[in-house]
Amino acid sequence: MGIEQAPTEKGRKAARGLRKSAAENEKKVEAQKGSDLAKGADRFEERSKSSDGTSAGTKQRL
Repeated sequence: MGIEQAPTEKGRKAARGLRKSAAENEKKVEAQKGSDLAKGADRFEERSKSSDGTSAGTKQRL
């Protein structure tokens, strides 16, 4: 749920806090890694790869 869709101020505050902590964590990981994390479709593809190195889309086409 996005910040704007939260029905109460308490929910909007929680959403802002979650977004802020996620951004801080992402910056920390990028600093440790030494490069930016993949975003959007690239990130989905990176995360969907299994231990054998093939993506979910490749496996579905087999």
